[in-house]
Amino acid sequence: MLLFRSEEHVKRWTEARDSTAGATFTPQQGWLLAKAWFVDRLSPEWRRKTPEESQAVFDSIGLTGAFWRVT
Repeated sequence: MLLFRSEEHVKRWTEARDSTAGATFTPQQGWLLAKAWFVDRLSPEWRRKTPEESQAVFDSIGLTGAFWRVT
């Protein structure tokens, strides 16, 4: 994972390396993803999320595109 300060920064970085950008998300989306993903991780009843549950988490915070498609 690489951290950038803006979409323009991503563009400059990829152009300088003749590369293409992968999936991106904002710090807010990263925080929301972490909260949703690990909310029950320490619970004795914890279980792995199903693909459908995982997709619902991504969709709920606006993570779209091919990279975020589970099913």
